[in-house]
Amino acid sequence: MRVVAAMSGGVDSAVAAARMLDAGHEVVGVHLALSRSAATLRESARGCCTLEDAGDARRVADMLGIPFYVWDLADRFQRDVMDDFVAEYAAGRTPNPCLRCNEKIKFSALLDKALALGFDAVATGHYAQIVDGPAGRELHRAVDAAKDQSYVLGVLTAEQLAHAFFPLGDTTKPMVREEAAARGFYVAKKPDSYDICFIPDGDTRGWLTKRLGEQPGEILDADGSVVGHHEGAYGFTIGQRKGLGLDRSAMDGQARYVVGIDRAANTVTIGTADLLGVDEIVGMRALWCGPVPTGPSRLGAQVRAHGEEVPATVEADGARVRVVLDRRIRGVAPGQSVVLYDGTRVVGSATIETAGRARHTEPAS
Repeated sequence: MRVVAAMSGGVDSAVAAARMLDAGHEVVGVHLALSRSAATLRESARGCCTLEDAGDARRVADMLGIPFYVWDLADRFQRDVMDDFVAEYAAGRTPNPCLRCNEKIKFSALLDKALALGFDAVATGHYAQIVDGPAGRELHRAVDAAKDQSYVLGVLTAEQLAHAFFPLGDTTKPMVREEAAARGFYVAKKPDSYDICFIPDGDTRGWLTKRLGEQPGEILDADGSVVGHHEGAYGFTIGQRKGLGLDRSAMDGQARYVVGIDRAANTVTIGTADLLGVDEIVGMRALWCGPVPTGPSRLGAQVRAHGEEVPATVEADGARVRVVLDRRIRGVAPGQSVVLYDGTRVVGSATIETAGRARHTEPAS
């Protein structure tokens, strides 16, 4: 097969490209330029897509003896990931930019361009597995549970999976680093990058403030009384505990969490932990990695990249899905994604529209 290996400049994508070459494929390395003004050096372990990263990817490609190109997708990344990120927070929701990047950039823009140029597939350094099943290729969890990235790949369709390779799914991260060192790759000890790549200092609230400006409003307790003020409701997310700027001793001393965000009124409501538990999720924009579940289905539901999977009853209705959890979980925010599993197989995902309480269940964990 003719395969585009997406090479970020990190150790994972380097080993993934090498393994595709070892498997006998015709491999071309491609680095995605996603920043309109890429920095020369990484500002921290969080950042990526710098000129340094592009150089690291090129050095690995040279060692492998494969062609290497840089594809400029900065405008597409700005529109589909960064602008979407701002718009979602401005609407009071909490998006996951990694899922959006996989959906819109790596397995839409990149894959579409690769197929248009006559390539057969795209390979990435994600930790997940593709298994041939009775209905076609299936997406499964990685062997390394600590590095499993199947959650952020839950936006892929069956058609996209048919043209995807994840060569690291059967390997642990320490083994990948050992392999990179054995191959002589300079990136063998390079630190991992972390969310969110376009906010390298990790100050999401500050980054949003520069784009949305200060929007002062009130912080309310669960009874509606004003207990504080904020500079922008977009700087908060459901379940947040730190950074509220409140004096708990002026209340009852109990910890407070964000339990509601009203963007129309520009208010943030806080409450005690018991108010956070939900057991019903309604999702929109459902995307299925294979056959759509029919009727009530018993599946596992996960709402964070490394969160716990919770047993649930799932009903799909077109692009919408209703997920009733066996027990309550905390900190579920509109805009996040719920990814559904059948064992280790990823069934699909949906963007959370609402979360609440369907009935009495076990207390939230």
